[in-house]
Amino acid sequence: MTTIIPLGQWCRMQPMRAGATMVLLALGGLVGATHALCGGTPPHLEDRPPNFVILVADDLGWSDLACYGHPFHETPNLDALAAGGARFTAAYAAAPVCSPTRASIQTGRHPARYGLTAHIPGHWRPFEKLAEPPPAQALPLEAETLGERLKAHGYRTGYFGKWHLGGNGFGPTDQGYDEALEFSSHNYPPGQQAKPDQPRRRGPEVLADKAVDFINRQDDRPFLLQVHYFAVHIPLQADPRLEAKYRAKPQVEGRPPARPDYAALLEEMDTSIGRILNALNQRGLDSNTWVVFLSDNGGLERESGGWPGTSNRPLRDQKGTLYEGGIRIPMIARIPGLTKPGTVVETPVVTHDLAPTLLAAAHPSTHTHPPDRFDGLDLRPWIGRPETAPPDRALYWHYPHYHTGRPSGAIQRDGYKLIEFFETGTVELYNLANDLGETHDLAAQPDHAERRQQLLSELRFWRHQVNAQMPQRNPAYDPDKANQWWSRVKVEPVEPPGAYRP
Repeated sequence: MTTIIPLGQWCRMQPMRAGATMVLLALGGLVGATHALCGGTPPHLEDRPPNFVILVADDLGWSDLACYGHPFHETPNLDALAAGGARFTAAYAAAPVCSPTRASIQTGRHPARYGLTAHIPGHWRPFEKLAEPPPAQALPLEAETLGERLKAHGYRTGYFGKWHLGGNGFGPTDQGYDEALEFSSHNYPPGQQAKPDQPRRRGPEVLADKAVDFINRQDDRPFLLQVHYFAVHIPLQADPRLEAKYRAKPQVEGRPPARPDYAALLEEMDTSIGRILNALNQRGLDSNTWVVFLSDNGGLERESGGWPGTSNRPLRDQKGTLYEGGIRIPMIARIPGLTKPGTVVETPVVTHDLAPTLLAAAHPSTHTHPPDRFDGLDLRPWIGRPETAPPDRALYWHYPHYHTGRPSGAIQRDGYKLIEFFETGTVELYNLANDLGETHDLAAQPDHAERRQQLLSELRFWRHQVNAQMPQRNPAYDPDKANQWWSRVKVEPVEPPGAYRP
C-alpha cells in the first residue's frame, strides 16, 4: 500500500507500521533531509565514526554555571546540554593556567613532559627565593595532536579561537588542523582600533559564525571542531546591553557579589554555544556528534595586579594555585548512545583523558593504549556507567612557578590530595570527600603519617618519570625585590599582571 501524508504528520507518527511505503510531499525523495528534519540520524551517518565538537572556556570557575548551582549567572544552553548529557563534578585541568592544559587536551599527555608548565610566555619574578625553570614557549611540533591523529583517520579538522601554544610555525594549521582562525580577545579583530571598513565584532559571535559555517560545509567525512573562547578571561569587556541587564538584576543574598560584566560575558559565550548546537541539530548531526564543554583552569578571583573576577566558593583559592579553586573545572559531555540525560559523573577525570577517549571512539579497531602514548584514560566506561568504580590511578599536577600562588606540585589518589610547596618542602594533606574546601590540613596528624609519606613519595617518583623541570635556589634572591614582576620578553620590570583599571 502507498500512503501519501504531510511531512509534519509523518514525523509525529514515527515509527510507521511495517509494510508502508511513503511518498514525501515536496522533498523529492531526499530521505536524508527527512531524517534531519524529524530529529533522526541520516542513513549516511549511521555507520560513520562520530563527529567531535570541543568547546573550551577561558578561566571559567567550577561553580560559575547555573547548572553547577550559580544563582546569578544565566547559561540556558549549557544547562540544556548538561540536562541532555553528563555533568562532571570532579573534572580537573592538567594545570592551573591555560597553555599547559591546552597542551594536555591536544596530546593526551601531561604537559610537564614537554616542559610546558606555565602559560606562554609565563610570568617572571627573578628575585624570588626560587629561580623558576623557563617554560617551553610552544607545543613541540613532534607532539602528535588530536587534530593530527584524527586527520590521519579521515577526519576534517577545524580550530577557532584561542590557541596559546606557540606563535608562527607552531599554530593550529601546523599541528593538524585543516582550517583555523586564531585570536584571543573579547572583540574581533582583537586590536583596540578596527579598520574603517571592518568594524569590530564580538568574539563569541565570530566564533559561532566560523563554527556554524564549518559544520554546514561537512558532508561525507567525520569532523573534529574545536572552539576556544576568550570568555571569561580578564579584562572583562562585555556587551554593554547585556551588562546593563545584569546591573539591574538583584544580587543573591548569602552569596559573594557577582560581577555584571562577568555574567554578561558568560551569557555571550552561552548564546554562541547555543548557535553551534542548533547548527548540529538542523543538519541532523546531533545524533552522531560528541559535544564536550570544559574550562582550561579554575576561576580567577583576583589577579596579582588587582583585577577582580569571580568567586570559586565552595572551593579554596583560584587560578594559579593547586588548591581546588585553581584546577577543578566544569565539564559537560553529550555523547549519543553513551550518556543518559541528566547523568552526574563523580569520578575524577582530567583534561588529558579527552584525547584517548575520543580516539578510542573514532577508531576502536585500531586504537591501542600503551603507557608511552597517553597519560590519560579512555573514559567511556565511566561516562556510560557513572556508578562504575573509579579507576585505580593518581592524578598529578606540576606548577613550579609564581603566580597567584607559590611553586608547588600535587597528587590526588583515593579522595586524598597532597600539595608540596617547593620553597619550603612543606606539604598539606586534605580529604576531599568530606573537606572540599580544603580547610582541614591532615599532614601533621599521626594517623595520616603513612598516607602522607606514600603520596609524597609517589608524587616525587612521578616527577622523575616525566622529567619534570624543578625550580632551584635563586642566587639572585633579594627580599626587597621579591615581589617585582618582570617581562621575559623585554627583560625589564613590568606592572603586576592584571593591573586593575575600572
